Amino acid sequence: MRAVVATEPGGPEVLRVVQRPDPAPGPAELLVRVAATAVNRADVLQRRGLYPPPPGASDVLGLEASGEVEAVGPGVTGWSVGDPVCAVLPGGGYAELVVVPAGVALPVPSGLSLVEAAAIPEVFTTAYDNVLVRGRLAADETLLVHGGASGVGTAAIQLAKRAGATVLVTAGSPQRVRACVKLGADDGFVYRYADIAAEVRARTDGHGADVILDVVGGAYLGPNLRALAVEGRLVVIGLQGGAKAELDLSLVMTQRLSVAGSTLRARSVAEREPVMAGLLRDVWPGFADGSLRPVVDRVLPLEEAAEAHRVMEASEHIGKIVLRV
Repeated sequence: MRAVVATEPGGPEVLRVVQRPDPAPGPAELLVRVAATAVNRADVLQRRGLYPPPPGASDVLGLEASGEVEAVGPGVTGWSVGDPVCAVLPGGGYAELVVVPAGVALPVPSGLSLVEAAAIPEVFTTAYDNVLVRGRLAADETLLVHGGASGVGTAAIQLAKRAGATVLVTAGSPQRVRACVKLGADDGFVYRYADIAAEVRARTDGHGADVILDVVGGAYLGPNLRALAVEGRLVVIGLQGGAKAELDLSLVMTQRLSVAGSTLRARSVAEREPVMAGLLRDVWPGFADGSLRPVVDRVLPLEEAAEAHRVMEASEHIGKIVLRV
């Protein structure tokens, strides 16, 4: 099969299409013929040598894929050859074939193409798990999404609005803020010029954000805590601004704040299965009723993975960059 790997740590130019042996499904696994995959920030970090695959995972890039079941391993029930499928992966998505544990495979939502489905698994799983499950966002609360125009951001906006919440976003330009508002966000501002806490307070009549979804990490810890409402919840899912910061525990105590974080890639199949069950129960109906949709900025062939990474790093996209396999 064809697959994309980083031949060494470096820029987009280190990505190469190589030949790899076709994988075979083991017990409780599906072999999927990949139709499309999508680019995530973690792929860029892996290419740079900053985010190695977890033990046992493929060195082929790609944390999600969509396609059709090519073969079914021993003990698998509920799946047949030819079924349309999509999945979150620990690696291996930038390839013609990938093995997926049957317990975490997801049916492609009705009415969506396989290309559209490739833009769903990673970002909607991340947004669902961190905004609705860990963040416990409720109707009539306010969510602040940092990087609202990103793939995760566009998913979080939609899920929060579907839950009845008010959504604020930060983004890198006025154009990107406008794109978020068009998608459903109530308001937003350009982070480069902003006092985050002051902007959030001004837009919430002093209340603050009940939940903040943060991809920046260390550099935003202080501003995020000051932007939270009483009983507010900060959920960190990225470290673009560093992994360390000083924590003002007095603010945490007096405002009764909660700080949480998570990653998805390193979780075991057993840990991921209940997340996927929740996704099917709580999120998949939104694709059927039209309240949710994947946001695809552009579709490129697998051979142009380097260009896709360049676009990702330059933040020239809104939503997802998909690679057609």
